[in-house]
Amino acid sequence: MSKNILIAGGTSGIGAEALSTLRADGHQVYCACRCPEALPEDPQVHRLPFDATGPTHDLALPERLDGFVYFPGTITLKPFGRLSADDFLRDYQVNLLGAVTLLQRALPSLLKGKDAAVVFFSTVAVQTGLPFHASISAAKGAVEGLTRSLAAELAPRVRVNCIAPSLTDTSLAAPLLNSEEKKSSSAKRHPLNRIGDPKELAGLVSFLLGPQSRFMTGNIIKADGGLSSLKLF
Repeated sequence: MSKNILIAGGTSGIGAEALSTLRADGHQVYCACRCPEALPEDPQVHRLPFDATGPTHDLALPERLDGFVYFPGTITLKPFGRLSADDFLRDYQVNLLGAVTLLQRALPSLLKGKDAAVVFFSTVAVQTGLPFHASISAAKGAVEGLTRSLAAELAPRVRVNCIAPSLTDTSLAAPLLNSEEKKSSSAKRHPLNRIGDPKELAGLVSFLLGPQSRFMTGNIIKADGGLSSLKLF
């Protein structure tokens, strides 16, 4: 059955793969992003200008939404002593407050949806202490807290889950993966000896929006190659 899905982001990385997957599944996708002109020409794709640091009151949303996914994120990796207040504020704004503002705008439509579901994104660095991740871990930790609180508040009408991936091969992570040596080193830090694939994470998004996950809410789902759970000797 075709659904109305609102996604924030969708022109690159996991968001672009999810957009492709949702289109292939026959859904109507309302894509809120900074560069809507970069989205594919398709009657299933509805372009909505959106910036995570700006207002959302003028977004043209449908009366009913069945799903919501928030992809915008940051990777601010610095020693703690070099992180400025602006670094913390920017990560908090893009990762948490942008999601809060957009979801508040979309919530009336989601409450009219059928088996509505919300998907947020965190990071493996929240559950696994990683150096130089203080700012992004703090922001994504807030996203995880928001996930659990909203899952309780919106049950049973709207399910809320969060995906916490490890390093994934996207344009956002390009500076960390711009050589074969870096890719190999990053892969070896994971028990599965690989980094994340955006297509696989897009499939997980589709699962969390679909009927197969109707008994799941309030979860932080680890898609991290075993990094947060396993230690191999």
